[in-house]
Amino acid sequence: VQLQASGGGLVQAGGSLRLSCAASGSTFSSYSAGWFRQAPGKERECVAAIGRIGGTTYYADSVKGRFTISRDNAKNTVYLQMNSLKSEDTAVYYCAAAQRILASTSATNYNYWGQGTQVTVSS
Repeated sequence: VQLQASGGGLVQAGGSLRLSCAASGSTFSSYSAGWFRQAPGKERECVAAIGRIGGTTYYADSVKGRFTISRDNAKNTVYLQMNSLKSEDTAVYYCAAAQRILASTSATNYNYWGQGTQVTVSS
């Protein structure tokens, strides 16, 4: 499966962005999905993950109540709605897909990665 992330950009603190990850080349409903981010000098971290049919979700503590992950298997797309953005959310955001049923927070479980989209939050 190939993944194409989009929707990043520059936004002021308190603003919102919606990231999209379009999948192609395989039946997307066969994969769980996740959004990861990596800021300069920091390790890649999972911010949100979702199971194959959206029944299970995970959020990092730092984004709970502000970010929402969702998926539309008919459109082969997973989304990350980001509200109340903070400067510490600045990072490159990556979408990933895993051949497993449930959501996973471990990068090692993901087989496929998108190219990343930059999110910059100005304070």
